[in-house]
Amino acid sequence: MAINKAQQEILDILDLSGGPETVYNPFTTVAVELDARGVALYDYILGCEITAEYGNFDQARYLFAELYPDAYIKLID
Repeated sequence: MAINKAQQEILDILDLSGGPETVYNPFTTVAVELDARGVALYDYILGCEITAEYGNFDQARYLFAELYPDAYIKLID
């Protein structure tokens, strides 16, 4: 997997101080256990969507799909 510069910049700013967490798809209530990086990246994606930062949203979404393919299908796709 090749991470591009924009994706690396996103990873570099994530707050990884939390631990693993169960995350729920708000539409289907499907639950997925994610590590700290996965939770932070998922939260970042949701934040980008709310604030209409679609360039960062797309980069983060593609990165999440690469790093957490099963969770991506259950939470975002």
